[in-house]
Amino acid sequence: MRATPAVGRRLALALGAASLILPSTAVQAAGTLAGTDIVNVAKATYDAPGGGTPVTIDSNIVSIKVDELLDVTVVSSDPGDVTVAPGWTGQVMTYQLTNSGNGSEAFTLSADTAKPGDEFDTTFEIGILDSNDNGVYDPGVDTIYTPGTNDPVLAPDESITVFIVSAIPASAADAERAEIELSAAANTGNGTPGTIFAGQGDGGGDAVIGSTGARDAGSGFFRVQASDVNLVKSATIIDPFGGAEPVPGAVIVYQLVATTVGTADLANLAISDDVPADTTYKPDSITLEGAPLSDAANDGDAGSFDGGSIAVPLGTVPGGQTRTITFQVTID
Repeated sequence: MRATPAVGRRLALALGAASLILPSTAVQAAGTLAGTDIVNVAKATYDAPGGGTPVTIDSNIVSIKVDELLDVTVVSSDPGDVTVAPGWTGQVMTYQLTNSGNGSEAFTLSADTAKPGDEFDTTFEIGILDSNDNGVYDPGVDTIYTPGTNDPVLAPDESITVFIVSAIPASAADAERAEIELSAAANTGNGTPGTIFAGQGDGGGDAVIGSTGARDAGSGFFRVQASDVNLVKSATIIDPFGGAEPVPGAVIVYQLVATTVGTADLANLAISDDVPADTTYKPDSITLEGAPLSDAANDGDAGSFDGGSIAVPLGTVPGGQTRTITFQVTID
């Protein structure tokens, strides 16, 4: 599909004894609109023999139709890496496709989710055109893209937002990155700059491949943020005689060390531990990072004891941090 550009009003420029008549057009990224006629008429004036009225004659009209320059740019619209987690589906990359040529042009799009050199490959799910032009993927509202069926047709300097939706493999590891590339190629033709497609330009002129080769690609990156927790439990014994023998009446000090692993925050982390059989919990012995916690629940601190186990909710803990909890029991 092509749109014929409107020819604006003519401006006359007097240059000595000659005049140049040009159509007025809006300034475009690639210059004058394709199909515009550049019209030139020269004038000659001279004094009639014998001092009569000066004579003016026009030259023949020279009209040149501006060819269509085929150019396109594709850039990622995401401000940085898009954070994902292993196994997530429906993850979105956002791109801006711009017709940087001087005529209306249709473009075929393709996505590469298996670029060499990155650390994992995603699974392509779907390509989407931002039909409501709000820059945000709206499932069920924006248009599913099918190559060759609804290739976007853009006027000169017009842009459209394109979304690539992918699934993240469960095997992707923390901090790994995946490159997702969107390519666009002019339907009239692409390849070596300067290549001419006779008579195929917007407005009836030729089409000429521009400096981008009428094909461009832009890349964005997914970055995995994952987290886990390592929980290590140890025990120290203090017997009634100043030693470390597990005899009745001895106190066992349990230490629980929770270390988050990975770059993501670990949400709603909570530590609990049952009081073992043949022991009695020592009241108000819970500590977090060395600070004492009370046994009552919902009293403003993180610790609690419900008669059978201790619990310490830690909330959201960033990756790479450690929380240490202790509590005590007495051997019966």
